[in-house]
Amino acid sequence: MVHALNDVGANPGRGSHQLAREAAQIISGTREKAARLFGCSDPKKALFFSNATAALNQAIKGFTWAAGDHVIATTLEHNSIRRPLEHLKRKYGVEVTYIHWNGRTSAFEQQIRQSIRPETRLLAMTHASNVTGSVLPVENAAAIVGEHAIPVLVDASQTAGHLPLNMQKMGINMLAFPGHKGLLGPQGTGMLLVEGAIEMEPVQHGGTGSFSEDPENPEQWPEKFESGTLNTPGIAGLNAALSVYESGQDGNVSRETILVQSLLEGLQTINGVTCYGPDKEEYQLPIVAFNVLDIPSQEIAMVLDTHYEIAVRAGLHCSPLAHECLHTTEQGVVRVSLSKYNTEEEINRFIEAIQEISESYQML
Repeated sequence: MVHALNDVGANPGRGSHQLAREAAQIISGTREKAARLFGCSDPKKALFFSNATAALNQAIKGFTWAAGDHVIATTLEHNSIRRPLEHLKRKYGVEVTYIHWNGRTSAFEQQIRQSIRPETRLLAMTHASNVTGSVLPVENAAAIVGEHAIPVLVDASQTAGHLPLNMQKMGINMLAFPGHKGLLGPQGTGMLLVEGAIEMEPVQHGGTGSFSEDPENPEQWPEKFESGTLNTPGIAGLNAALSVYESGQDGNVSRETILVQSLLEGLQTINGVTCYGPDKEEYQLPIVAFNVLDIPSQEIAMVLDTHYEIAVRAGLHCSPLAHECLHTTEQGVVRVSLSKYNTEEEINRFIEAIQEISESYQML
């Protein structure tokens, strides 16, 4: 990133001089790497955005919608999917079915089959809950709707960098993810990968550096969807993050998976603590959601921050439907997120902190 800022500093695709060409090489090299890692057959359909939200908005709003069209989603959707879908409902009269996930794959599959209509034009679903860490059976869902030629959009914000993803093998038509979460890349980066013959219109229009004489955005990918200057330093950082991710795919159980099991086991032994999400026998992402007694989750987060210098997130986590299912809309939940850089000592210190907090409130 420092090299891109200090030594390149040119606008990719906006000139033929040496520095512009080097900037373009950073961009194209990252496209190729992302396409290879996530099973996208055409690197030109690996599109850059400022974050996963922008990528999801392009995927959802890029279709041509009409009253009566139907979309299937889940109750675990982040607002990055739910709000664009609600926008379609208001603007076009699109109907949306939100399927509940209760941890049982067979019941989930049955709900999908029952929800499919002749008017169903898209399955848009998260790969995993950002609240509880529950992983959804995306591949199974894609196989079901694939029998009806319904495109599949997957929000991999929580799983890219944590779980193997291959669009062709999993039946995914559109895959969105940010650079800064599981991939540990820079903020302000995101991608939408498109597999197969998906027709979309660009959400944003403007300068693309080519076909400047045309009053419309060019029809060729990726320029059609990437108006304006790209974040070359950020994309250079994403390229490096993808390289680190690729080098670490050794098939071993990840460090954060082991740590999250220890964290979950420890929290479940504390009187007054309620944990949400998968059982410890089930696989989950390295996050744990919990509450302490009936104390507002924001208050617990404040105590952890001010007294223990531990950073967590509390509240509704931009996923209100998930909290409706958990019956935590009023209280929210405290969410702990781990990475491979956390240590066993930190896990133990966290459990001790929650033990002290719980005991203190019970004494009041």
